[in-house]
Amino acid sequence: MSEMTNPTAAVPMLEVRNIRQDYRVPQGLFKAEKIVHAVKGVSFKLETGKTLAIVGESGCGKSTLARILTFIDEPTAGELLIDGKIVDTRPGHLTAEMRRKVQIVFQNPYGSLNPRQKIGDVLGEPLAINTKMSVAERRERATDMLVKVGLAPEHYNRYPHMFSGGQRQRIAIARALMMNPKLLVLDEPVSALDLSVQAQVLNLLADLQEEFGLTYVFISHDLSVVKHIADEVMVMYYGEAVEYGTREAVFSAPSHDYTRTLFAATPRADVESIRARVAKKRASA
Repeated sequence: MSEMTNPTAAVPMLEVRNIRQDYRVPQGLFKAEKIVHAVKGVSFKLETGKTLAIVGESGCGKSTLARILTFIDEPTAGELLIDGKIVDTRPGHLTAEMRRKVQIVFQNPYGSLNPRQKIGDVLGEPLAINTKMSVAERRERATDMLVKVGLAPEHYNRYPHMFSGGQRQRIAIARALMMNPKLLVLDEPVSALDLSVQAQVLNLLADLQEEFGLTYVFISHDLSVVKHIADEVMVMYYGEAVEYGTREAVFSAPSHDYTRTLFAATPRADVESIRARVAKKRASA
């Protein structure tokens, strides 16, 4: 597949070159292994301070790509560059500096928070492992970060089960920011939240991006969320990037049939569209 690029500075914050991810699936004692092509030669570039939304249905490869971008999985082939430098993702070769530059926020914050750890310990743990900061310094930074994500210093000594889903996601975001990363990969970060809480978390992410100059890769299947937060959009279908462009270009004139199908299947939220759907439902009753 040819590389799909957006207008970028000379050295993009993130560059992905023909990334592939294949998995070998056993088929039984007397059968050859099956090769599953989860990601098929994806390429893109992303400027510092911008948000790329990766969109697609479940199983399209977007979460697999997120795991590659955050060094959880090593790709089968291709290159990953951060600040123009090729990242060696082989086990034992990834530097501590590179790990600090990229962090991830998962869909389910409760699943990624240790229920036996107080929030202060959750936030301070990355600093304890990766820095020489004192206990007092780690506590100060953790309480400061709690405030930045809309929580309070007194939450420092509480446990994850004592918070709502939206608050836990704020904690997960705070933990991801403790090491001053440059790139944040957000894997369906608001899909498990109520609509009103979604809006609050999205506004928080926008504020944090502006304050810290963060670059976001935002994984989602929700086009209404993507339209709100993205600068650029990449649509994935069966492991391939079938469409890439600015938010305005993709939403106003999608070029691929699959993208148009996604848009057609997404209910519009404006009042007239809702009234039309209600009237249609009544007429068919």
